[in-house]
Amino acid sequence: MPKAENKTTVTPVDPADFIAALQHPTRRADAEALDKLFRRVTGFQPCMWGPTIIGYGQYHYIYDSGREGDFLATGFSPRKANLSIYIMPGYADFGATLDRLGKHRIGKSCLYVNKLADIDLDVLEELIRAGLNDLGQRWPVEPT
Repeated sequence: MPKAENKTTVTPVDPADFIAALQHPTRRADAEALDKLFRRVTGFQPCMWGPTIIGYGQYHYIYDSGREGDFLATGFSPRKANLSIYIMPGYADFGATLDRLGKHRIGKSCLYVNKLADIDLDVLEELIRAGLNDLGQRWPVEPT
């Protein structure tokens, strides 16, 4: 039986072009600010993962099941409804930090915020660093 391929993979789209094409001015400004923050915190250049996710760094995983692949280490997606911020492998152990973040919702490995004005960017920086450190203990993180 063939292994399933990841649906979200690196694309040749320039993240700057993607951000510049965002229609909503607040979402575009927030995406520009997040891009600067992620570049500074990670030291990685961004690349597009799928049509809407801007990723910084990547890692290769191999699960106990034998499934393996590559995925972004951290990043974000400026979606119409909210900003989705990806911290792998998730937010399970970051409750105390999240309490200081501001208005947000969380999913399995996604942090949702309506706009950057709703959150403390210094706390977001802490979360990005903590997520990369946590991920790096599981799988080696490489630059993109």
